[in-house]
Amino acid sequence: MPLSETLARVDADLAAGRVPLARQRLRGLVSSFPYDLTLRRRLAEVYRLYGDAAEAGRWMYLEEDRDAAETAAFEARYGSPAWRMKALAWRGPEAMAANAFAERQLVAVRTACAEELGRAVDWDDPDSYQDGLEEDSEDAAQPWSVRDVLVGGGCLVVVLVFLAIWVNGVVALFD
Repeated sequence: MPLSETLARVDADLAAGRVPLARQRLRGLVSSFPYDLTLRRRLAEVYRLYGDAAEAGRWMYLEEDRDAAETAAFEARYGSPAWRMKALAWRGPEAMAANAFAERQLVAVRTACAEELGRAVDWDDPDSYQDGLEEDSEDAAQPWSVRDVLVGGGCLVVVLVFLAIWVNGVVALFD
């Protein structure tokens, strides 16, 4: 489907209140046309309808007139440069950017990722920055709390009771 026809459908979806469908169409267009900053801007506008500042900041990250609060929310959600590289969904060289500001932003993210990983990374090779995508979860490193143990134990008891009732029913069936 041509770009103009898809954008017309996006407009129709938004007018009819089908925001999730419009968002899905725009995400597909950004994936197909990663260099088109207008599509990224439209997608940011849709995320603003949801009140999702981080995603709006994600799609406006390459725009000079971006909102500082949205940019900060994006950078907080995607804390490492590797996560930002993945989130920006860019392909190809930075020189393909529509303007100098976008090119500088892309270079800055790629450079920060390369410095963090200690090697060269490339927009076209997600494996080159895959090592930087590990979860930085503090919860995974913490020992289980009493609450966690009680919840897990409670779930185990429920499963065992269910199995006991089921086994009892099967035994009673054959008696």
